[in-house]
Amino acid sequence: MTAPVSIDLSLLRAQMLTEEFFARDARVVGRALVGTRLVHVTDDRVQIARIAETEAYRGPKDRACHARFGDTPRTHAIFGSPGTAYCFLVYGMHDCFNVVTRAKGSGHAVLLRGAVLVESTARADGPGRLARAMGFSRGDNGRSCMSESLFFLAPERRPRVKVSARVGVAYAEEDADLPLRFFDAEGDGVSRPPPSQVGRGQVGRGVLQRVRKT
Repeated sequence: MTAPVSIDLSLLRAQMLTEEFFARDARVVGRALVGTRLVHVTDDRVQIARIAETEAYRGPKDRACHARFGDTPRTHAIFGSPGTAYCFLVYGMHDCFNVVTRAKGSGHAVLLRGAVLVESTARADGPGRLARAMGFSRGDNGRSCMSESLFFLAPERRPRVKVSARVGVAYAEEDADLPLRFFDAEGDGVSRPPPSQVGRGQVGRGVLQRVRKT
């Protein structure tokens, strides 16, 4: 949603989600974020997106989570306080936006994978597209998601949420198959990864085998 600058920001800011919302396990927050609205205020515009898809990453023991590398210059923000933005570059070209959850030092975070921007034709179905459409970059790493220029709002309606394994993390072995991807059942703003990229890709291999037999 690209909203006019004349929007009543004071009213929206009064409704922002607080640290209490984020101070829970990434699995809980990942589901709860579907349907919330993310507000990003820049010099020339106010952007609002309804979150349609997320993935939860649950700390150092999660083999798909960056926290497994420990607290390094690259991963430092993921060990921050609940509600901190954790941004990184993937494939050398796409910025990804996450929000830290649970507790400081836990390494839990939720990746925003898809959203719907109202009053804008920009696509946000996928983490790279979402970050680009909302104007996020690695420069936002470590920002508070409870500030006057960046915050979340509760859902206007509670969507029906579907669950699957995460996308593109087959290297995480068994952890790749954990049901930690959450998305709006209606499908608007949800990415469409090939089955071979979901979890360890068993579904994709099964489809390929059936195709070969026909």
